[in-house]
Amino acid sequence: MNINIYYGGRGIIDDPTLYVINKMQEVLEELRVNVKRYNLYEIKNAITTLPQTLKEADGVIFATTVEWYGIGGYMQQFLDACWLFGDKDKIAQIYMCPVVMSTTYGEREAKLNLATAWEILGGRPCSGICGYIENTVMLEMNQQYLHIIEKKAENLYRTINQRMSSFPASNQAVKQKVALSQAIELTPQETEQLSEYVSDDTYVQRQKEDIQELTSLFRDMMNNEGADSEEEYLDKLRKVFKPQAGFEAEYSINIEEKKNNLIINVNGTKLECYYGTTKQPDVDMEMNRATMEDIVNGRMTFQRAFMSGTMKKMKGDFRILRTLDQIFSFEGQ
Repeated sequence: MNINIYYGGRGIIDDPTLYVINKMQEVLEELRVNVKRYNLYEIKNAITTLPQTLKEADGVIFATTVEWYGIGGYMQQFLDACWLFGDKDKIAQIYMCPVVMSTTYGEREAKLNLATAWEILGGRPCSGICGYIENTVMLEMNQQYLHIIEKKAENLYRTINQRMSSFPASNQAVKQKVALSQAIELTPQETEQLSEYVSDDTYVQRQKEDIQELTSLFRDMMNNEGADSEEEYLDKLRKVFKPQAGFEAEYSINIEEKKNNLIINVNGTKLECYYGTTKQPDVDMEMNRATMEDIVNGRMTFQRAFMSGTMKKMKGDFRILRTLDQIFSFEGQ
């Protein structure tokens, strides 16, 4: 018989959970059970590979300590890995005994959470141990507590050895209907390999860098295909231009997706527009390309863009901005 112990506490000396699982391990080894201990705090960078260790296990002990709230991050991370990478067919055959000692409030809730999580994974929860232990010395000196621990270990051995059955749980019924995970058609070997990659920080970092590089590459390609065209919008501006005698103004439009600003210089009946820079425009605007598309296609005006907030920034005289909609009337074109 093989039983694995997964300890999700911090490993501090006076952790009462360590005392409990040490005693349970002694009892199980006396019964000639092969016991393997996994301290999650020691292998935190490889937790995602631990579901592989369930393959040869007949039973498991999930042990954690409630120090302020809940089962703790290491144990939660391990359960997440079981859900994502664990072999559900194998988990369905494994008995789990939860062990939760608390130095504060919440040991019963934590024990229930472990049992519920294992049921949702498809496994078989057993009767576990939970208790509030203010001082580990009190636990060590009380023979009745020691007797309880030994009996729980013996009961776990009997349950696994006799392959005891249990009534179906509602968690399983709910899981089959509404708690379905996204189907990923992977073999157990592929799942094992994937979990190894996930736990490899160097591999994950390299993948992130590759994704960022590809994102930058495609962004540049899209920009080269039109977003950074030095002629975009210029023909439309010239086409709808309605000069006003005596009106002079210079506008600078910063379109986020473009490298250079769109400069519009109006001097009476003369219009000059180009992409570049200017020192002191009368109106300086900033917007994204989608907003500029709405304006030149008649779905928006410069004034409405400013009032609605889609124009992200505007500096200068608002009256000069409003005149821009009069000399460039895109509506109805």
